[in-house]
Amino acid sequence: MTRKRLIALAASAAAALALAGCAGGQAEGSPSEGGGGDAAACANKIVNPDAEQVTVWAWYPAFEGVVDVFNNSHDDVQVCWVNAGVGKDVYPKFSTALEAGSGAPDVIQLENEVIPSFTIRNGLADLTEFGISDREELYAPGAWSDVSSGSAVYAVPVDLGPVGMLYRADILEESGIEVPTTWDEMATASKQLKAAGAEGFLANYPTNGRSFSQALFAQAGNVPFDFSTENIEEIGIDVNDSATKEVLEYWFELIDAGVVSADDRSTPDFNAAVVNGRHATYLAAAWGPGYLMGLEEDADPEARWAAAPLPQWDPANPVYVNWGGSSFGVTSQAQNPEAAALVASELFGTEEAWQIGIEQGALFPTYLPVLESDYFVELEYPFFGGQKINKDVFLEAAAAYEGFTFSPFQTFAYDKLTEAQASVLQGTSTIDDALDTYQKALEDYATAQGFTLK
Repeated sequence: MTRKRLIALAASAAAALALAGCAGGQAEGSPSEGGGGDAAACANKIVNPDAEQVTVWAWYPAFEGVVDVFNNSHDDVQVCWVNAGVGKDVYPKFSTALEAGSGAPDVIQLENEVIPSFTIRNGLADLTEFGISDREELYAPGAWSDVSSGSAVYAVPVDLGPVGMLYRADILEESGIEVPTTWDEMATASKQLKAAGAEGFLANYPTNGRSFSQALFAQAGNVPFDFSTENIEEIGIDVNDSATKEVLEYWFELIDAGVVSADDRSTPDFNAAVVNGRHATYLAAAWGPGYLMGLEEDADPEARWAAAPLPQWDPANPVYVNWGGSSFGVTSQAQNPEAAALVASELFGTEEAWQIGIEQGALFPTYLPVLESDYFVELEYPFFGGQKINKDVFLEAAAAYEGFTFSPFQTFAYDKLTEAQASVLQGTSTIDDALDTYQKALEDYATAQGFTLK
């Protein structure tokens, strides 16, 4: 099938994107044309009104302060920030603008997992045309891989989500449980906690976890997609492999034994369960601590939290994974792509901007001058009893992360994964059958969209 047909079909799929992203606010309006931007629509102050303006759609927490740092330090270009909503709100708007041929911003914040969905529609500029390759050494390699495809680079990395384990130190100590370092130890400790009469659980496995589940599959060795924008008409799909089955068998055996909960994530009940001790551990990305701190007012006042590395299958050969991450892409409708590329590169290009992002927005940097700085490495977190959680947990995981290949229909894939896991939880399917159904659904969808299966 032709590239034109693939792009048209991807457009309809992208219109339905509804991924969970970083916290954001309500849309505040956007310029009707791509590029320059109307100062009245900006959610920030324009310091130099005679300078070139670059419109940015983004929902990063505390982002206005980051924009102010940029605008105060640049005479020739200014950022006009438009809060167009979080990912589930902004992606359909961007998709509509691509279909209409106008209305997109110059620069857009994207979760890394949706980048292929827009690159196959020619929605993002290849930043190598603007010298972005000269900056590669400034970023964590895994993050750079996530925004690249073949020889092209479609975005500038901002934050990542290396995965660790947050835990209630008080609950584990009271129960005489050592902090699990392997999945076998996690299983044993889960049974130990319930045998001691605990009402809660040591761990939770949410069947609506989507990208969380995929991170755990990847740790066991799953590589679900083989795809490159250098050949958008072919894709490899492997989601019913032995690694994925091993992970699901592990968790569902514990769920069936009643020693692990299966609470859905991202609900008020889940929030309460995390902060009030129903879950004694919280497997989380590096933005998880910020999420917990945001719930502190509702938390158990006696709780003592700490952070540890993600448990391993083989401690002699540890595998660290990532969950989430976002970046700045320059859209194909940017009026001045060179100025837009400069903004995408330099908005989070100073320690001053990153201190705002880290301390007010709970972002985990991909920018090595900050990621490897004494400031970030030695940063103490009062919520975790002064623990240096970056140094103890997340920096090692970030350094080991090599990147991940997402599909150009990632949201559809996640929806089908949720269905597969729910069928196992509800007892209507075995793990093998659920994953085979999942595999077939993705293959059928890919071929219907015009892809050739590798």
